[in-house]
Amino acid sequence: MNAPLIETRGLGHSDGPRHILYDIEMAIRPGEIVTIVGPNGAGKTTLLRALIGAMQPSRGTVWRKPGLRIGYTPQKLTIDRTMPLTVDRFIALGGSGDPDARAAALATVGIANLGAAQVTDLSGGELQRAALARALLRQPDLLALDEPTQGLDQLGEAAFYRLIERVRRDTGAAICMVSHDLHVVMSASDRVICLNGHVCCEGAPVQVTEMPEYRALFGLGTQGALALYRHEHDHGHDHEHHHGEPQP
Repeated sequence: MNAPLIETRGLGHSDGPRHILYDIEMAIRPGEIVTIVGPNGAGKTTLLRALIGAMQPSRGTVWRKPGLRIGYTPQKLTIDRTMPLTVDRFIALGGSGDPDARAAALATVGIANLGAAQVTDLSGGELQRAALARALLRQPDLLALDEPTQGLDQLGEAAFYRLIERVRRDTGAAICMVSHDLHVVMSASDRVICLNGHVCCEGAPVQVTEMPEYRALFGLGTQGALALYRHEHDHGHDHEHHHGEPQP
């Protein structure tokens, strides 16, 4: 088995008297898609930020492979809607002065025609793709995505997760996503980690949905999510049509 990119030992975090995370033991390995799911308040964003070094946990350790390159998209993008900002300029803020690299990143995420568009004119799905393009400019070994499909409907989510699979295939990057929404995230993942302050259970999607810890958190009515994703995946439907976006 490949050595991990990131590994935690006894990771915990508190905010004053409130314990947000405790005893987190997990690893992310090269090329895998890992999704962290859990209810609101489960500590998912805190864990992701601790994994990538955006915050220091109160307890435990996070080991990262030396030289690890991480591309990160936060849960909320703060954009000044009064300031003119093209998509090309937005992704350049990620640190790349190479216009060819920026154009290639936009093509990778399926919005090659939107470099000159204003960020404020993008649909929700297009904005998520632009944020992903900006993260890809770092040529990451690991993509860390916090609620990347927030605000999208089920078909938009399915389209985004197909894109994520293609990005993994084309770049070889591992992907760690956070989500509280189970519509299609499960089947897009190699491994699912169920979090509720601690790791309740983890495993392949089909295994996890049968685990009592998972069902205690999410109930029994989640198998339809797998069926929806598989239908979308098999038939290649894409709900993104705004600006004539190319289909992944």
